[in-house]
Amino acid sequence: MQQRLARGEAAALGELYDRFASLVHSQAHRMLDDESAADLVTREVFGFVWENPDAYDPKQGSMRSWVARLTHRQSVQRLRGAQTSPFSRDYDDAADDGPDGTADRQDLEERVQRATAAARADYIVASMPAPLRAALELAYIQRRDYRQTAADLGVTEDEARRRLRLGLQLLSTAHTRPLEGFSPPGYGRAL
Repeated sequence: MQQRLARGEAAALGELYDRFASLVHSQAHRMLDDESAADLVTREVFGFVWENPDAYDPKQGSMRSWVARLTHRQSVQRLRGAQTSPFSRDYDDAADDGPDGTADRQDLEERVQRATAAARADYIVASMPAPLRAALELAYIQRRDYRQTAADLGVTEDEARRRLRLGLQLLSTAHTRPLEGFSPPGYGRAL
């Protein structure tokens, strides 16, 4: 795929888009909570991939993780860029934050951290083994208990509990691991 992109094959970009557009858009939308901003981030990420196919290094991880990392970085950049200046608000609003806009910056950083954890959780669920993902979806989306989950999956109750426990352990890392653990090392380049 990377070689085809480097040669300028538009079909390769189309295949990449078909494969990862929903991941990029859903991750950006979850982080930004804005449909048009998610659309823009999706265009920016695929534009970057098209213009910089050599930025991807297969030795550093999968193309999926690279695209997810590009999406995360671009979404955070957009979140930080959306922060309003304390000088552009009404006087009454600015008086609540103090002269340096400290509350605005803290609110923005909290929002970035929540969005990062949510994006990491999405990525963990999408990349976990299918049996774990299926068990979690049955238990938490379809509201099945472990007995019903076991019956639906055709496994023992002990196996259903094991899958749920492992899936939840993986998900718990979304909030406890540092941001550097979000993607393979080496993808620290900004867009």
